[in-house]
Amino acid sequence: MKKPHWAEMGEYSLVWGMRLLLGIYRLGGRPVVQFFLYPVVAYYWLVNRRGRAASRDYLRRVSGYPADLQLSGGRLDSFRHFMTFAEAILDKLAAWAGMIALGDVGYRGREPVLERLRQGQGVLLLGSHLGNLEVCRVIASLNNNIRVNVLVHTRHAEKFSALLSRYNSASQLNLIQVTEISAATSMRLADKIDQGEIVIVAADRTPVSNQDRVAEADFLGAKALFPEGPFILAALLKCPVFTVFCLKRRGKYVIYFDPFSDGLKLPRKQREQALQETIQRYANRLQGYCLQEPLQWFNFYPFWHKES
Repeated sequence: MKKPHWAEMGEYSLVWGMRLLLGIYRLGGRPVVQFFLYPVVAYYWLVNRRGRAASRDYLRRVSGYPADLQLSGGRLDSFRHFMTFAEAILDKLAAWAGMIALGDVGYRGREPVLERLRQGQGVLLLGSHLGNLEVCRVIASLNNNIRVNVLVHTRHAEKFSALLSRYNSASQLNLIQVTEISAATSMRLADKIDQGEIVIVAADRTPVSNQDRVAEADFLGAKALFPEGPFILAALLKCPVFTVFCLKRRGKYVIYFDPFSDGLKLPRKQREQALQETIQRYANRLQGYCLQEPLQWFNFYPFWHKES
């Protein structure tokens, strides 16, 4: 049986519940909405059998590493995983509604990124579904001249943006809705980079419309598919590349910036090998951060290859 693509999994089917919860949030604050959050997530966890299985598979893999994570991949761990995802959605709503201030976010490795921007040089940030990338909206508040462009999958973005845009009409964040990174997308983003802007793209999800543009990488002890598009894009843009991970720790978000490349190069003769090595390097970095906060990697679909 063909493995379903992540875009078909309905990960954002929680939007209907979040619309109600956002109304409660605005009326009664976070403590009140937390009370309603548990039954919504419990229902979603019970009916989403495939997502529940994928969650447990991932957590079992994590539990095999010698870190003091106190995870086994059981049902309770999976429910905690879903609850963490729901909490992150509330934080997304808070970020879009302007309820997360600069003082609520800490940074590690930010200065090299800001230095590039001060020089008028655009920067590409390779993100992921680890943590809460939407909180990076706060980056746009660092300086009124900094523009942040985020590539998002159309189906999810339309559902979510329709809800969120009602509460935040003015932002330095620009959502670019795409299903794949095409030549037209690359040209558009090259203009953004030339203008000294930030471009963020998630690099841990396979493309929606072109399943041939993927590569295998070792991730948490087994082969998994990663998209080639973000790394080909990085080479085309000829700009500094950093990874970005936004993790929640002790109730506060911390955004980690790590240098990835001064200008990614994929030589024609060794293109496939260079691309493979680059993707493996990204997978290694993603794994390192996943092991720090495993419940914050929000992929609820079968991620690893199966023999049958």
